[in-house]
Amino acid sequence: MNCRTLSLITCLALAAQVSHADSLPERPRTVLKQQLVPDSAVTVVVRDVASGASLVELNSTVPRPPASTMKLVPTWAALEMLGPAYAWKTRAWSDAPVVKGVLKGNLYLQGGGDPLLTIERWWRFVTDLRQTGLRVIEGDIVIDQTRFAALNERPEDFDGQSWRTYNVLPDALLINWQSADFVVRPADDDKGVEVAIQPFPAGLVVENRVVLTTGRCAGRNRRILITNTDDAMGNVHVSGRLSASCGPQTFHRAVMQPAEYAYGTFVTLWRQLGGEFSGGMLRVPTPPTARLLLTQESLSLAEIVRVTNKYSSNVMARTLLLTVAAETSGTPATASAGGASIKELLASRGLDFPELVIGNGSGLSREALISGDSMARLLVGAWKSRYAPEFLASLSLGGLDGTLRKRFEKVDDPSRIRMKTGTLKDVSAIAGYVTGKSGRHYVVVVDVNHPGAQNGAGELIQGAVIEWVLAQ
Repeated sequence: MNCRTLSLITCLALAAQVSHADSLPERPRTVLKQQLVPDSAVTVVVRDVASGASLVELNSTVPRPPASTMKLVPTWAALEMLGPAYAWKTRAWSDAPVVKGVLKGNLYLQGGGDPLLTIERWWRFVTDLRQTGLRVIEGDIVIDQTRFAALNERPEDFDGQSWRTYNVLPDALLINWQSADFVVRPADDDKGVEVAIQPFPAGLVVENRVVLTTGRCAGRNRRILITNTDDAMGNVHVSGRLSASCGPQTFHRAVMQPAEYAYGTFVTLWRQLGGEFSGGMLRVPTPPTARLLLTQESLSLAEIVRVTNKYSSNVMARTLLLTVAAETSGTPATASAGGASIKELLASRGLDFPELVIGNGSGLSREALISGDSMARLLVGAWKSRYAPEFLASLSLGGLDGTLRKRFEKVDDPSRIRMKTGTLKDVSAIAGYVTGKSGRHYVVVVDVNHPGAQNGAGELIQGAVIEWVLAQ
């Protein structure tokens, strides 16, 4: 840095924020140089959990995009504010009595924001509803999404890929993450290509344009493209080429919109279970005079947090943020209200992070910001909290599960590394806990913000830091 080109004040400010790379241990410093990553692009914090003593500090106060390590903020806050036993409720209501199995009115499906309402659990809900004695619905099916405010964004806004499941938006009645498995395989008669979809919501239209080819099952002979063709994502084109020598190829894709998907899967399952229905779909709130037919509780918050962090689910983290808002500020819940509530919680615990921008809570954002110091302080607070067991259980174990299942595989005890990873274009981050050979526990935060960091350089730098901590 050349102070001749900057004001003295600017230079002094930067000098206060940026620690020199020489503060790093030798191996991480060497890897940093080998990867041609400047020290100004990296944050490293290593602190003893018990004493608070700092072992390494590099750019610890510089706010950076944390990618998915941001999920640590809403997951810990949700545990603290709602408790690990908290559960979401999905309900069915009617606006008329059920007489001899017939509902001469509308059926209301009211979403409570369950972040993990898989197709299996949705099937259980529909089955339980049938077992109440309801058989015929003569009115419409009403989708009630009003617990969460409508979002002023689209799935494709982040990177233009609306069909990617990591771009699915939160919804009060989100079924199976709004996704389906597309199985593409050569037909048994070798005269074409079959496309099977599971689950297959009523109303989904799939156009199969895949061409059967010969030759090796590789390259252009195994290139399948699945795209949504309208705003409602109810029409899907499956195109490309597939060799007859290929076996089944499976693709996981988001389809339709949340309301249409919930309605479509309900109708499909309802009819499969012998139920009758000939109406349509409405989207309005459940009236206060409605009759309760069924309530299904979600998995516990502790279980939800574990799935969210281990597998880095963007939509589940976003749902947690909205749930915090719903419970603290009322409905319809917004991300900004959830963020404000979490900041109030942090401040009440002495964790005032002025630079923190929670955004949507998932880290899938270029606006989210947090410093390494703030992340480390939060992790120390989480370690000492009453819900530390549930929080630690949500972090991936080195070489064993979650997003770390293919990293640190040679560590003798996977519990020595409990971390949350984060990756965006030009961002690679990791944050969590490492147990040294001395038995002492350390908070470790490494955030690399540099062109191409996600392509391996970030992980190499993180690995060098963690290996050093393991030896302490």
